[in-house]
Amino acid sequence: MGAQLQVEWDLKDHGWAVCRISEGPAKVNLSVSYCTDGLADLLSSIGSLYGTSQTARFFFDSEPTEFRWVLRNQGADVDVSIYSFPDVAISPDLPDEDGRLRWASTQSRSQLAHVVLEAAQRVLREHGEDGYLAKWAMHPFPVAILQDLRRLHLRHDPCDLAHDMTVPPK
Repeated sequence: MGAQLQVEWDLKDHGWAVCRISEGPAKVNLSVSYCTDGLADLLSSIGSLYGTSQTARFFFDSEPTEFRWVLRNQGADVDVSIYSFPDVAISPDLPDEDGRLRWASTQSRSQLAHVVLEAAQRVLREHGEDGYLAKWAMHPFPVAILQDLRRLHLRHDPCDLAHDMTVPPK
C-alpha cells in the first residue's frame, strides 16, 4: 500500500486558512481566502461524487492566485488534480491544462472522503462554530455539508475507521 493521504485545514489570520495535502513526499500547501467558502466547497464537491457527477471542480481564491481542484470519478477511485493560476480574475475561463499542476493523486473515494471529513471535524472541534465564523468572517462553518458528506460516506463506502460525529455547542 502507498503512503497515507493526509489533509489539514488550518485557520490562520482573519479570513485566511492553509489547506495542506500530502501523500508521502508529495505535498502542497494552499493558502485560502474567505473570498471563497473553501472548506464548504471541498466538502460538497466530494459529496457530489456520490451522485451522478463524474467530475467536480471548485477553487480556492488566494488573492490573486486561483487553486483549482478537479475531482474525477473513476469508479471506486477519484483522480485529484490541483492546478494554480496566477490571476483568479481571468482564470475561470481558462482550461485546466493552462494552469500549473501543483498536486495530483488517485485515491479511493472512501479514503479521500474520510481524511477530508477528519480535517473538517478537527477544525470544528478546535474552533467551534462561533470561533470558526470569527476567524473565517464571511462564511459559517458548514455543519450541514459536513453531516451530509459523513452520511454519504458511511452509507456507501466500506470504512471501518473511527468517525468523530460530535458537533460542539455554539
